[in-house]
Amino acid sequence: MDIQEKLTILSAAAKYDVSCSSSGGSRKNTSNSIGNSEPSGICHSFTSDGRCISLLKILLTNYCIYNCAYCVNRSSNDIERAAFTPEEVIELTINFYRRNYIEGLFLSSAVFKNANHTMELLIKVISSLRHEYNFNGYIHIKAIPGADPALIKQAGSLADRMSVNIELPSNNSLKLLAPQKSKDDILTPMSFVNSEIITRKKNKKISRKAPDFVPAGQSTQLIIGATPESDYKIINLSEKLYDNFNLKRVYYSAYVPVSNNPMLSNIRFSPLLREHRLYQADWLLRFYDFKANEILSENSPSLDLNFDPKTNWALNNLWFFPVEINKASYKALLRIPGIGMISAKRIISARWVHALNFEHLKNLGVVLKRAQYFITCKGKYYGDIPFNESNIKYRLTPKYDLNLREKQKNDIEQLSFLDNSTKMIIRSASITSFKGEF
Repeated sequence: MDIQEKLTILSAAAKYDVSCSSSGGSRKNTSNSIGNSEPSGICHSFTSDGRCISLLKILLTNYCIYNCAYCVNRSSNDIERAAFTPEEVIELTINFYRRNYIEGLFLSSAVFKNANHTMELLIKVISSLRHEYNFNGYIHIKAIPGADPALIKQAGSLADRMSVNIELPSNNSLKLLAPQKSKDDILTPMSFVNSEIITRKKNKKISRKAPDFVPAGQSTQLIIGATPESDYKIINLSEKLYDNFNLKRVYYSAYVPVSNNPMLSNIRFSPLLREHRLYQADWLLRFYDFKANEILSENSPSLDLNFDPKTNWALNNLWFFPVEINKASYKALLRIPGIGMISAKRIISARWVHALNFEHLKNLGVVLKRAQYFITCKGKYYGDIPFNESNIKYRLTPKYDLNLREKQKNDIEQLSFLDNSTKMIIRSASITSFKGEF
């Protein structure tokens, strides 16, 4: 099998590992055209300074000793198999880099022979790139669960980022669908990587010449929809991973049906919208100071597919609103749908110069289509409907959900011709009374 055939097989197999930002499209280059996004293993990630970089994304091999029911590369699956030699991966990476196709490498692998053997092959690739070819591009490598800590440490000293994929959101699902794997085999390297990163940071404070260890941090992947865990359990797990292992990212992968195993969820299509909502909820955990039990609860364990998690929280907590733009704290501003981190900082800065009104907010990047129902400016409410849950929910419900909009339409209040001070129901409590809670 030539290297092009291997690249076709192993780049396609790598698309199921989403521990980086995105995968390529499928538009080939033709005569009289520019560019080529043929699915040859190109994905994108972001550096610490915000630059988007292209990575060669491939598996070292899709030969696997495990028979995980949810995985396309499981040992019992009848698919075309291939394996790169370390030298072939090095050749591809260097040649692609010299042609300016890529700026780095994302290298993962199925478990071939055993965890240590696979990890040794991965290390051989990145060690040669770093030491023999002086390759200083970005490298993201998969840590193989169950591998010896000494091998994990060696790989971490060479890579920029490392991922240890949990894949299934609970230990029960792992035992059911991947009995050859264990929870400890996954969490042990994750904990080890975290401790080594902490040690590196301490050493860097003593000496700037201290050796690096996974300077871009570690990440993991959770498969969504293959097992019955609720969004509440998934978000709680993510929160614990961020708190206990200081992960840079938890990636969510909507399950692609690749097996008829009766133990898997019976879904026809990949739950992409659910995946999208989980990413939005994850963003609230990482940047908006939300807690998992604020976003969901045991009584309400599923994310609303019609509303993003912050809007859904706002609709369920109208006692917090409307928020006075000219008095609210930064944390309170972040709770308002339509206001993000950048626009919240702009509001805080602009308020030092003059009091803000509705027109000013348009120039500060606030999404007024949502925010108008949850704010006041100089004490004035700008929503075009009375302030209550059914009215606001009707206005914000996506137009494509006609059944829900029709149901809500029957309950909506009619607009009156009274002035704003009498027609709107404004909560008397000041925003300052909530500052201690958020």
